[in-house]
Amino acid sequence: MSGSIMQFGSLQLKSNLFLSPLAGYTNLPFRLTLREIGGLDLATTDLVNARSLLEKNPKAFKLIETSPADRPLAVQLFGSVPEEMRDAAVYLESIGVSSVDINMGCPVRKVCKVGGGSAMMTEHEKTAALVKGMVDAVKIPVTAKMRLGWDDENITAPELARVLEGVGVSAIFVHGRTREQGFSGTINLAGIRAVAQAVKNIPVIGNGDVTTSEAAKKMFNDTGCAGVSIGRGAFYDPWIFRHTHHYLKTGELLPEASFDERVRVMCRHLDLMIEVFGEAHGCRMFRKVAPWYTKRFGPVNEFNKRVVQLRDKAEFYEILENYRRWRMQFLDDRGELKAQYRPAPMVASFMQEPSVTQRTAIPVPKGPVEVW
Repeated sequence: MSGSIMQFGSLQLKSNLFLSPLAGYTNLPFRLTLREIGGLDLATTDLVNARSLLEKNPKAFKLIETSPADRPLAVQLFGSVPEEMRDAAVYLESIGVSSVDINMGCPVRKVCKVGGGSAMMTEHEKTAALVKGMVDAVKIPVTAKMRLGWDDENITAPELARVLEGVGVSAIFVHGRTREQGFSGTINLAGIRAVAQAVKNIPVIGNGDVTTSEAAKKMFNDTGCAGVSIGRGAFYDPWIFRHTHHYLKTGELLPEASFDERVRVMCRHLDLMIEVFGEAHGCRMFRKVAPWYTKRFGPVNEFNKRVVQLRDKAEFYEILENYRRWRMQFLDDRGELKAQYRPAPMVASFMQEPSVTQRTAIPVPKGPVEVW
């Protein structure tokens, strides 16, 4: 269970903790930020339309942008035309991508209406043929990301996982909700366990609502999954991979990152955004990123109301300095937040009944959710 070595086909990984794609967020700067903190090995890009990639669409190329430090890297593809999916996989292998992940779990209408995403889960024979074409065309591992099924009456993931193992898929990532649920409700750990038990020799990686190290351990224990993939939890707490890796290995929960450490990493993330996207665009994009860092800052309205209008790096540091001064009124003599201003601890919704002082839900990030 410990954040241990695992194998995907020919790919040997140093950790069984994975970064899930979040459309509009898990770009190169964010992946590099997480990798520098530690505990993460294989990360996956935002989902990319196979046809856009083959047409050399600049937006698609930006989605798969990477660097030598961003390894190993999987690219997540969606599409329903077998030849396009195969050719996109071949192209990705040719540019050094470590593995290709097929999106079968995106709940959004835009993806489903072209036969991609969760719609693939209702036509197993057709899906198996498409996947086999990809597997046969490349040497790198091909994996699949799915949901439990279309709705509670159609839990098809265990059967589909067996079918995909039969055509050579190297691993299955399964989100413990149905297409109908979207991102609402509680994840179904028993559903993930059924998928893990359905396959013979390939790893199943569980996903959904893992927001703490304890939640990751519970997912391992209750599902028998070989790995855990974290999406929103990583955005809420970029230290989750390092802390979970340590907890699974030692049983020791590390303390939360300090305010100063959170600020340092937030500034590093901004630098990487500017490096990859340019100052003006990088700062505009960071308007939706910065408030996620501040969720553990305590009182923060003074910072958030200004950072959502951010235009350049100099302005960011001015906002940050003003906020540091404003925040001092909420600190005690030791420079720590006074008890009444401390953020509530995070508890995953599937772990226990929350008390009024525990936070259980992380919102779906605002942005291009139409391609989740």
